[in-house]
Amino acid sequence: MTSPLTTPAAPAPEGRWTPRLWGTLLVLCAAMFLDALDVSMVGVALPSIGSDLDLSTSTLQWIVSGYILGYGGLLLLGGRTADLLGRRQVFLVALGVFALASLLGGLVDSGPLLIASRFIKGLSAAFTAPAGLSIITTTFAEGPLRNRALSIYTTCAATGFSMGLVLSGLLTEASWRLTMLLPAPIALIALVAGLKLLPRSEREKDHNGYDVPGAVLGTASMLLLVFTVVQAPEAGWGSARTLLSFLAVAVLLTVFVLVERRSAGPLIRLGVLRSGTQVRAQLGALAFFGSYVGFQFLTTLYMQSLLGWSALHTALAFLPAGALVAISSTKVGSIVDRFGTQRLIAAGFALMVVGYALFLRIDLDPVYAAAILPSMLLIGAACALVFPSLNIQATNGVEDHEQGMVSGLLNTSVQVGGAIFLAVVTAVVTANSPSTATPQAVLDSYRPGFVVTAGIAAVGLLITLTGLRPRRTRQPSIVVARSTVEEAQPDRVPVRD
Repeated sequence: MTSPLTTPAAPAPEGRWTPRLWGTLLVLCAAMFLDALDVSMVGVALPSIGSDLDLSTSTLQWIVSGYILGYGGLLLLGGRTADLLGRRQVFLVALGVFALASLLGGLVDSGPLLIASRFIKGLSAAFTAPAGLSIITTTFAEGPLRNRALSIYTTCAATGFSMGLVLSGLLTEASWRLTMLLPAPIALIALVAGLKLLPRSEREKDHNGYDVPGAVLGTASMLLLVFTVVQAPEAGWGSARTLLSFLAVAVLLTVFVLVERRSAGPLIRLGVLRSGTQVRAQLGALAFFGSYVGFQFLTTLYMQSLLGWSALHTALAFLPAGALVAISSTKVGSIVDRFGTQRLIAAGFALMVVGYALFLRIDLDPVYAAAILPSMLLIGAACALVFPSLNIQATNGVEDHEQGMVSGLLNTSVQVGGAIFLAVVTAVVTANSPSTATPQAVLDSYRPGFVVTAGIAAVGLLITLTGLRPRRTRQPSIVVARSTVEEAQPDRVPVRD
């Protein structure tokens, strides 16, 4: 199937990228950079926000959770909307809304309005993320060109996250409002550049109408799932409220699956999940981001609450991991070409497990170079290998008209994994909270949480290893479509001798 994008976006002969193609990629990278930047900056600013606006701890939580709720709950809808209404159009409109919400967040003087602006930003990101990823996968031909583009694209997330930590430490010293306002001008510049550079795309011509019931059920189930997980630590995992909410999620998802199986134009074509490669990519995304978010949460508490480090000091401690990802960005694509996604994901998860395990050596008077830096470098190397490889694996062998759907599904796995496993780690630490809060006792209560993050990464490794079983003959995976049987491309690119 040919891409619905116009000729100017096509790669130059012999694999060289034209200036316009570079410009397209940079605009898309800017949106991904902003998503990660926004997530990391707000955490450091929360104490100042609470003091200035006189907000309680539970209200402050919703400044973070509101973004996660909008982002994780609407990704499936965002991905399919990009396929049906045009990727360029959806991306640009959502980016414009993101800029306006950033401006609103920096100017409000009310907690509820700030939370509303965060929800709107998360909603906007739920449309820009799958639209941007599907523009890349339909613009760059599958293989070395796409692998290189995706490695650069996903690196921008790690770079944005790392820079956000440092910038938030600096900007919060002046005013927390600057952390909210900073994304606005960057988003506007990317929007203007996108209007000029992004290739025009068509709406899907052969779709069988809009799956309104599927959209409502899918969005409602994801919103309720994220909301339930975020609130579970506060309400209690065994409380009637939490259990009833999970039951409602199960009912909604069951009805959603039944609707999708009968729909002529489903929000998610369930046939794509019959591919073992696709399932491993989605489960890998859950484990990868879930383990990292839990680790970062506990490490931040350890550094600031127990060691007394400043926000900037803490940000600089994380910086080597992000810097390693940024430096390796141009190399990961060629490594994927050589070894394939499955081996790199397995290697990355192995590095994560070792990095998390080494971090268990921490004490109340750590030597950074010996106790913390090795873990940061191992985790940075793992992120450099795993994140781009997951994106490549999930989108390889998928038809152009379903790239938005698969991109939305992958991003949903990332966000839901982060929300679920962060809540699990928080619950484990809370359950081990000491009656006498001495520094050593608090540190001991953190250790089971670190063990859980290592366990989550180990599960991701085991899932990935199931795709490395030796096979005598390479068999293409079969994906069952609505009325035909389509052959999906192999789960990895050929290995050069």
